[in-house]
Amino acid sequence: MKDITFFLPTRKGSSRVVNKNTRNFAKVEGGLLAVKLRQLMESKEIAEIVLSTNDEECIRVASQFGDKRLKIIERPEHLCLDTTPLTDLINYVPEVVSSTHVLWGHVTTPMVDGKEYDRIVLKYFEGLTNGFDSLVTVKRLQNFLIDPDLGKVMNAQTHIENRWPRTQDLKLLYEVNHAAFITAIDNYRDINDRVGVNIMFLEQDSIQSIDVDWEDDFRIAEAVYSNLMNG
Repeated sequence: MKDITFFLPTRKGSSRVVNKNTRNFAKVEGGLLAVKLRQLMESKEIAEIVLSTNDEECIRVASQFGDKRLKIIERPEHLCLDTTPLTDLINYVPEVVSSTHVLWGHVTTPMVDGKEYDRIVLKYFEGLTNGFDSLVTVKRLQNFLIDPDLGKVMNAQTHIENRWPRTQDLKLLYEVNHAAFITAIDNYRDINDRVGVNIMFLEQDSIQSIDVDWEDDFRIAEAVYSNLMNG
């Protein structure tokens, strides 16, 4: 087991997906939060799990889990507002985390399980020996991107003979999928960030990269999760 804490922030009042953290998800009572806590408790590498929340229902759901690694910490209301800058929450993390390293993750990534978290953690520690100071999970993005203000494709040649190249020939970009941000707690204190300055990017596939941000995402994630769990 590594000296690493999983920091799991939730809050009440989601406007885009109502009660997204705890409403039933794929027939799982306790919803995405219960799914995520079960996954984290399958991990063999994570030493501590900190649930940071102001949501009474999240506290109730999490209290049903008996894992000694889980700490439920009520977050101050001023750090749970729609207007709260992310940097304020980042600066708060050292107050509630006791480990040397932090993996910041979300309940909204239900396709990332304990085995995958262990792979992520081991890749991060391997990266530390190779000069990296942080890790972010990403999804490959090779498709045509259009800037609506400019009205043109941004990542392909504009001359007519090669206006629409094969997508696999487009420049590779990465999309942050919000599954994991890992770095040392010192970077939270010293540079006020959840990543360092030399980041390792770890690719995950499209299924693992599912992130529930909108109601449609919730329905898609439910369908995929149910299919894989019952398959």
